[in-house]
Amino acid sequence: MNSPLVVSTSGHVQTWTIDVPHVGNAITGLDFVAAFEEAVEAANQDLDVRAVILTGAGKIFSAGGNVKEMADRQGMFGLDPRQQRRAYVSSIQRIPRALERLEVAIIAAVNGAAVGAGCDLVMMCDIRVASERASFAESFVSIGLIPGDGGTWFLPRAVGYERAALMTLTGERIDAATAREWNMVSAVVPHEDLLAEAGALAERIAKNPAESLRMAKRLLQESRTGALESVLGMAAAMQPLAHLDPEHERSLERWRTT
Repeated sequence: MNSPLVVSTSGHVQTWTIDVPHVGNAITGLDFVAAFEEAVEAANQDLDVRAVILTGAGKIFSAGGNVKEMADRQGMFGLDPRQQRRAYVSSIQRIPRALERLEVAIIAAVNGAAVGAGCDLVMMCDIRVASERASFAESFVSIGLIPGDGGTWFLPRAVGYERAALMTLTGERIDAATAREWNMVSAVVPHEDLLAEAGALAERIAKNPAESLRMAKRLLQESRTGALESVLGMAAAMQPLAHLDPEHERSLERWRTT
């Protein structure tokens, strides 16, 4: 069986492509969750990987949950509420936990619609670049649901509380230009240039020393919820390690000769 997440590598950059276009790249099933976890752990173990690009196959980034499975009460959607609560924890909620463990930067290259859990998946990424064809919807309430995958944690941190509330409580879609205006994405580019633009950004990151990149990302993650003293303590512990990194020495040599 083909993996729902296709991983390819070019130099220090990996591209992860959600590849289930026949269901709109829906985030569904334990195979999907396991594929993300495996990709994260592999990237963490491979110090040659310095950046990741996440995109979708075909015309859609991700349609989110599989609504047909919900309507037919298939899989976890047929469980009683007590079992379903546990099923959310042991299935889709493993994705934000996995991405929180990812040590390298992940760039969302949003090639089309990112709906519901697909929108939340974009928000879980560190940096987001959108095709002019992209659109975003925190659409759970429109089918009588709530964001069950951490969307109410990630979205306000990207766009602020009020705009997150607007998207979450109306379920309405916004286009790529509005997403850029709201700082939901850092850039909107012509559709045919999307992967090239994301790749160029990934290369700008990947040219930097591997260990300092991973430690800097960890500090950024800590800063979202940690106190200043906690971040300062981590930085004080990490910086001596960075000073001893051979890549730091090579960077200084290049600086001396420029």
